[in-house]
Amino acid sequence: MSFTADRLLLFGATGDLAQRMLLPSLCALHADKLVPDDLEIVGTARQPFDDAGYRNFAREALEKFMPPERRGSMATFLNRLTYQPLDANDIAGYAALAEKVGQPSQGLAIFLSTAPNLFEPTIAGLTAGGLAGSTTRIGLEKPLGTSLETSREINDAVARAFPEDRTFRIDHYLGKETVQNLLALRFANIMFEPLWNAAHIDHVQITVAETVGLEGRVGFYDGAGALRDMVQNHMLQLLALVAMEPPANFNATAIRDEKVKVLRTLRQVTPDETVTGQYRAGAIGGQPVPGYDEELGKDSDTETFVAIKAHLDNWRWKGVPFYLRTGKRLPERRTEIVVQFRNVPHSIFAGKGAQTVPNQLLISLQPHEDIRLSLMAKVPGLDRDGIRLRSVPLDIAMDDAFAGPTKRIAYERLLLDLIEGDQTLFVRRDEVEAQWEWIDGIRASWAGNGVTPKNYTAGSWGPSAAIALTERGGVTWHE
Repeated sequence: MSFTADRLLLFGATGDLAQRMLLPSLCALHADKLVPDDLEIVGTARQPFDDAGYRNFAREALEKFMPPERRGSMATFLNRLTYQPLDANDIAGYAALAEKVGQPSQGLAIFLSTAPNLFEPTIAGLTAGGLAGSTTRIGLEKPLGTSLETSREINDAVARAFPEDRTFRIDHYLGKETVQNLLALRFANIMFEPLWNAAHIDHVQITVAETVGLEGRVGFYDGAGALRDMVQNHMLQLLALVAMEPPANFNATAIRDEKVKVLRTLRQVTPDETVTGQYRAGAIGGQPVPGYDEELGKDSDTETFVAIKAHLDNWRWKGVPFYLRTGKRLPERRTEIVVQFRNVPHSIFAGKGAQTVPNQLLISLQPHEDIRLSLMAKVPGLDRDGIRLRSVPLDIAMDDAFAGPTKRIAYERLLLDLIEGDQTLFVRRDEVEAQWEWIDGIRASWAGNGVTPKNYTAGSWGPSAAIALTERGGVTWHE
C-alpha cells in the first residue's frame, strides 16, 4: 500500500545515532518543507523524559551536531516532537506508546535503532499495542544479526508483523550521493557500459579506511570485527552496485534483483585470499594512540582490519579480482572505489620511447565526493628526442559541479524515503542473506584454518600481508 506517513516513531530516540544523524536530518527536511506539514514525530527510549524534556534534549543535540546555517527552523521543528518512555522488553508499556502515537490519518513509519537482542520483543510489543497494522512500515538499522542464522531469526520475527513491502532495511551508504552517482555514471553514459566487463577492466579495488579506534563501541565491535561490521553490509553493497547488470528501470524491484544476482555469484574465498589484522599502539596524525588490546582492556582475536581478494563467477566479471580492504586506525579516513582498466593492446608510441599507463576511474565517497578519470595525453613539445605521454586526470568534484543544490547527508534521503515509502535505496531480505552466506563461509574458513589477526601499527595501512595479497596478482593498492 502506497502512503505518505503522517506519524514517525523513533526507537532509540536518545541514542548517538539519533543525536548525530536522525534529529539533524529531520530538522533539515522540515526546514526545506520536504516532510508533510502534519507529520508528528514521537521519540521513545528508556530515559524518563516528558515532551518538554525531550525537546530540550533534541535542541542540545541540534545545536551540537547541526551546522548553524541550517538551524533557522529549529524552533518550529521542535514543536513536532513528543516523547514516550519505554522499556522495549516490557510488553505492557506499548499500550501507552500507542496512545502517544495516536491514530494516523495516513500511516505510521517506524525507525528502529536498537540493540539486535531487542528486535523480537519490540516487534511483539508493536503487534500487541496495535502499532503494526497495514498502514505501518518499519525501518531497521543495522546490525541485523551476526550470521546467516541469526539474521534469519531477526527477519522471521519482523516478517511475522511486517511483510517485505513494508520492511525497510537501512544501509546508510546507499543514501550517499556518490553511491547513487555510480548508477548514473554507469547507466546514463554511453562510454562506460560497453567497457564495463572483463575484456576491458583488469581489477577493482574498494577501500573503507578509518582513523578511529573503538570510540565507545567496545561491546559491539569486539563481538563483530571488521568483516561483519563493514564488509558484510557497506562494502558488499558497493561491490554489487559496481558489478550489477543494467536494470530494466530505476525502481526498487529491478535494482535489487540485479544486486542479488551479483551477490549470489560471489565465489567462496580460499585462506590465501584473505588477510586479517589487529592494530597495535602507534600514531594517527602525529598523536599517539593505544593498541586495540589496550583500548579493549583484554586480549582478543577480533580483527580490526581485513583484506579480501574476491571473484564473481559470471560472464561479465570472470577472471577480474575485486580487492576489498577495510580497517581501523589506518593513516587517513577514506572510502573509495578504484576501477582499473586494462592497458591498450598495442601502443603505437612505443617506438618513440613513450609508455602508456592504463586508464583508471576513481570514485571517492569520503571525506570528499569526487569522480576522477585518468587519461593518457601527450606532453607538449617538439618531440625531437621522442614522444612523451603522461596520465592526466579529469576531475568531477561534486561540490564544484553542483554548487547550487543543498548537499544532504545520507539519512535525510533515507528518512524521507521511509516516510514516503520508496524502497529503492533499502536492502531486501534476500540481499542480506546472500551477503551473510558469503561472510559465514569466510569465517568458517578462518576457524577451520586457525587464522588469527596479524599485528599492524596504528597509522599504517595494515599488515604487510595485505600488500602481498595484491602484489601476487601484479596489483598495488591505491594509496
